[in-house]
Amino acid sequence: AGRHVGEHLRLLDGSAVELDGQLVIADARGAQALAGVMGGADSAVSAGTRTVFLESAHFAPAAIMGVARRFGLHSDAAHRFERGVDPDLPERALQRATALLLAVCGGRAGPLQCTEWPGWTAPRTSIRLRRERLARVLGLAIPDSDVERILLALDIKLARETDGWLALAPTRRFDLAREEDLIEEIARIHGYARVPSSLPSEAMPVQPDAQARIPLRRLRAVLAARDYREAVNMSLVGAALLAPWHMLEASLPLANPLSAELACMRPSLLPGLLATLRANRNRQQSRVRLFEIGRSFHPAPAVEREVERLALVACGTASSEQWGLPTRALDFHDFKGDIEAVLALRGADTDGLRFVADGLPAWLHPGRGARLLDGTRELGVIGALHPLLEQTLGLETIVYAAEFDLALLRAQTLPRPQALPRFPGVRRDLAIVVAEAVTWAQVEAQTRAAAGEVLAELRLFDVYRGTGLDPGHKSYAIGLILQEHSRTLTVTDADACVSRVLQALAQAYAARIRG
Repeated sequence: AGRHVGEHLRLLDGSAVELDGQLVIADARGAQALAGVMGGADSAVSAGTRTVFLESAHFAPAAIMGVARRFGLHSDAAHRFERGVDPDLPERALQRATALLLAVCGGRAGPLQCTEWPGWTAPRTSIRLRRERLARVLGLAIPDSDVERILLALDIKLARETDGWLALAPTRRFDLAREEDLIEEIARIHGYARVPSSLPSEAMPVQPDAQARIPLRRLRAVLAARDYREAVNMSLVGAALLAPWHMLEASLPLANPLSAELACMRPSLLPGLLATLRANRNRQQSRVRLFEIGRSFHPAPAVEREVERLALVACGTASSEQWGLPTRALDFHDFKGDIEAVLALRGADTDGLRFVADGLPAWLHPGRGARLLDGTRELGVIGALHPLLEQTLGLETIVYAAEFDLALLRAQTLPRPQALPRFPGVRRDLAIVVAEAVTWAQVEAQTRAAAGEVLAELRLFDVYRGTGLDPGHKSYAIGLILQEHSRTLTVTDADACVSRVLQALAQAYAARIRG
């Protein structure tokens, strides 16, 4: 084929093609046919033809594939060779064509010449058919005699083995390449109607009630209402992206990556989401709010190798520019408010949630971060990026980030209807002075434990620091709503509850009433 590059060949349909390496049939004068596609014009038969040279060939599909399409040609030969032709067919086809010519036109046949590519043999693969596999796939045991009868009738040669047969398919059956192909042929001839139907024998797993999970569409709607846009990043990341986050050891490397930028399965959504935030910042977008829902991947011995997560990042101003509102920078409480808007979807299940400032990952600011706990389970983390990480990433503004286990975040207990309270509640407001290091979560937990079931609601409505307080102290203004379901609370009952709360806070945190 290489000797005819640049040669022009006129075909039987009158078109001309310029050869650039295609397989051809040629003689000493040059190319006479485009192999497997169409003969050349010089091979045409006319009324004056007296001698005919018959050529019958077999070409592998790979040698013919795309040649006809390359030159815009359509022929029966191209369609057949591209799909595969029986390698044993050319000689029989040539003998049949010769016989027809002699019968119709008369004449004398010349000698048969056969030429093969050196070392080429017709592709035939031995297929091992296991008796046990046949029964397991079809769900019934077919007698050996029936199996052999069916396969032999299909011209498939068989050799018996201990656990089944070794089959050799005829060269014309390109579709018989593996064990399942033979099983399909047996089922087809045996009859699909004879395959018994049966219900699954194992118990079907119970799917969790969809109502027990917050729908993703509601979660997306809440975030969209707070100016967040959804981003989608690749699960494959590079080591250079993970290194500043100290996540490289926690990542899952690929054995054969496409490139260095796609060498690891991401252990977190945040590195990719921060890269998207940086890309937006580099395009003059000063206020960026993004979220992503996707999977993180973890190496053994992690119990869960794939975890569905929700990640959020935000920077810039607290709100969009508006003539009636002053512009201020986004702070931790603004970002925490966005998270609490998502948590509000859990309804009553937010009562046990609390933010704690210990055990933070290395990428979070130590003084502006928190873990979100539901009892003892960690739902996720929230806070500002560590200044060193911001410096490494080239960020010139404070960026807040959060990431949560989506399955835990979406879980919710279905609400149970309750009758309206028959008896009125009593409210007591307290101003408690505590040390600066005492968090609201600690005060809340101690108050609920001391008040007991009579506490219907606890509200924090003010935090004060300044004149009238000792240095290093602050004041929490809290409202206690007390209510009994069986009777009306008396003043004595309410005062006793308040006394228990004050005593517990004094013992635990040296708290006192602000005077």
